[in-house]
Amino acid sequence: MSAFLVTIHVIVAILLIGGILLQPGAKGGGLGAAFGGGGANSAFGARGAAPFLAKLTYWLAAGFMLTSLIIEIKIVKDNRSVLDKKGVVKAVVPTTPAQTPVPVPAPVPPAK
Repeated sequence: MSAFLVTIHVIVAILLIGGILLQPGAKGGGLGAAFGGGGANSAFGARGAAPFLAKLTYWLAAGFMLTSLIIEIKIVKDNRSVLDKKGVVKAVVPTTPAQTPVPVPAPVPPAK
């Protein structure tokens, strides 16, 4: 299930990046104009794909946030850290006791 969630998360992230890049910018065009999407005879009509891409971006952003939240809840529920790796051998702690330092007596002040 975890691999499935991560796969869906990556797919949504890639689609979100593509949807954002295809939207027209402040000066119009955007990356979508490079593929011929700026004309009146485009597949989305004379207004272009701006309203469709805006709605798609909202839904993809919501899906990205939802999958992020579900993955995080699953990690917390499994009581493991994000930094934990499965199958990694942990370092072996030596069983021999550490050498204790020999206490050095404090200097005695000279007698008067």
